[in-house]
Amino acid sequence: MRDVNSLAEELKGVFCWHQARVVLLAQFMMALVKVRSSNLARVAQVFSGKAETASNYKRLQRFLRGFDLDYNQCARVLARCFCPKGSWVLCLDRTNWDFGVTKINFLVLAVAHNGVAIPLFWVLLPKTGNSNTTERQQLIDRFLSVFGVEKIGYLTADREFRGRTWLEYLVDQRIPFCLRIPNNTKVWNRHKNQQMKVSRLFSLRQKEQMSLNKQRTIWGITVYLSCAMGPKGRVIIASNDHPKTAIDRYAVRWFIETLFGCLKSRGFDLEKTHLRQSDRLEKLFFVLSFTFAWCFSLGIWLNKLKPIKHKKHGRLSMSLFRYGMDYLHRLLLSGDHNADRFRRVLHVLSCT
Repeated sequence: MRDVNSLAEELKGVFCWHQARVVLLAQFMMALVKVRSSNLARVAQVFSGKAETASNYKRLQRFLRGFDLDYNQCARVLARCFCPKGSWVLCLDRTNWDFGVTKINFLVLAVAHNGVAIPLFWVLLPKTGNSNTTERQQLIDRFLSVFGVEKIGYLTADREFRGRTWLEYLVDQRIPFCLRIPNNTKVWNRHKNQQMKVSRLFSLRQKEQMSLNKQRTIWGITVYLSCAMGPKGRVIIASNDHPKTAIDRYAVRWFIETLFGCLKSRGFDLEKTHLRQSDRLEKLFFVLSFTFAWCFSLGIWLNKLKPIKHKKHGRLSMSLFRYGMDYLHRLLLSGDHNADRFRRVLHVLSCT
């Protein structure tokens, strides 16, 4: 229990919750790392303390249903502890899966950081398929109410996030954006007497890139257009500033895909949670996000002490998240005799 109490002490200063709730969160986070699964039955089996597994399972259920979580506070804590200083690149995307006949569909807004994305706001959509403009706006509005538009370097998102009303909203809120658009999006030709597919503006060979010097109008909004020819065809980007760097800036969007992989199959197996209720799933998403960010930050710290080896193609042989999670996993399973080492890794949670 010493490791649990040490972690709970750090979390108490961060969240200012009741002591029992903070201890439960500490146990929850440590158990997630131990079993690398979001299945509550498995998590309950490795809780620290003398309580029976059934009792631990009921405690987890009460934690996920028994109180109203302040998600604005959660976003502030995640940002203060784990996000970089200065303005942020925001990534907007969905992750979804099926549990039996239940369709689970999260819309997530995250901050790009060092190859991954730190989730700050999310909502479980009450439907399958794409989000609509209102749902996206509400998520962005939550961000603006907590952090303000000055924290946004730019917003990046995939082809799902398109349309006139959506772009009008971003322009009205003074949010710089760098968004991929469908290749069949209509634009006027240079004579402005006929509409054509935007892909016809770019005649490129494999691996070539191009940015138009003059702005064009799509969905009634004036934007810059850039294109890269990839192995699967043209990638066309609409932005409202800096068109020459639009392709590279859009590529940061993939960081949120890395996040989803870490929460799912490459980390905590979110798809195996067996939860169905939206309020409990959203709370679980917070616990996973905080645990993920802790492991990732730990990986950054460890990489400075003992750098990860690079493969021949130049990439790291192991992700920073995996480096941190594997280290913490071994530490927690080794027992209390490594309590001093555990205290040293808690410094990445010093969010003051």
